[in-house]
Amino acid sequence: MPELPEVETVRRGIEPHVLGRRIVQVTVRDTRLRWPVPADLHARIGGKEIVGTARRGKYLLLQLAGGDRLIVHLGMTGRLFVLKPGQPVKKHDHVDLELSGGVLLRFHDPRRFGAVLPWPASEPTHALIAGMGPEPFGEDFDGDYLFELSRRRSAPVKNFIMDGRVVVGAGNIYAAESLFRAGIRPTRAAGKITRPQYRLLAEKIREVLEEAVQQGGTTLRDFAGADGAPGYFQQKLFVYGREGEPCLVCGATIRKVVLGARASCYCPHCQK
Repeated sequence: MPELPEVETVRRGIEPHVLGRRIVQVTVRDTRLRWPVPADLHARIGGKEIVGTARRGKYLLLQLAGGDRLIVHLGMTGRLFVLKPGQPVKKHDHVDLELSGGVLLRFHDPRRFGAVLPWPASEPTHALIAGMGPEPFGEDFDGDYLFELSRRRSAPVKNFIMDGRVVVGAGNIYAAESLFRAGIRPTRAAGKITRPQYRLLAEKIREVLEEAVQQGGTTLRDFAGADGAPGYFQQKLFVYGREGEPCLVCGATIRKVVLGARASCYCPHCQK
C-alpha cells in the first residue's frame, strides 16, 4: 500500500500539471471503489479551478476555487496518471479529470480500495481524516509529544507509532527503519521508552520519511510516481524485509517477530 512518502511523491509529481487549470469534464466509469464515487461528481466539481494541492496522511487533496476540495486515496493499488486527453482507456481506469490546457488526470485502481470523493467547503472536516494524529513534519510532533502520549501504554512501541491517531505516516516500513536508527527494539512497551529515546525516535521518523520523500518513496509492486518511475528508498533499508540477513551495521543476524499481524524485523544487537 502506498504510504505517506509515496503519496507525497505523487502530490509533488502532479502539482505542476494541475495548478491553475479548470476541470473541464469529469468521467466516472465505475463508482464501486472502497468509498463509492458519486455518479454526479462532474456536477459537483466541474468547471472549478484547481488552486492548490495538499496531503493529509495518506490522503491527497486537490483544493478547488471557492473552498471545495477533492479527496483522493490510493488504497492498495491506486495510481494517478498525468496524460494527454484521448488516451485509450484501460481496464480499471475508473475516473478521469479532463483539465483545461490539454491535461488529463486519470485514477486507476485494479483492486478498487481507493477513493475519489468531493469535500464541500461547507464541511469543516472530512470523515476520512477526522481524528488523525499530527503530521510528522509539523511543529506539533516531537519526542515530548510521543513521551506524554505513551505513558502507561503496554502495547509495543512499533504498534504505538504506527497508530494514525498518534502520528500519520509511520507505516510498517518506515516504523521499522526509524526504530532501527533510534536503536529501539520494536517489541518494547511504548510506556517504557524514555523521554530522550522518544526525542531521538521522533527525529528519526522525520529523517526516514524525508529521505523516502526525496528519493521517491519505497519501491513496491504496485507503486510508482505520477510519471511511472518507481521509488528508490528500498535500496537504503536496514531491517525491513531482511530477516536472516546480516545487519549492515554490526553483522548480527536480523530477526523477525509478528506484532499486530505485521512482520517486524530488527537487529538484536543494535536495538535494545
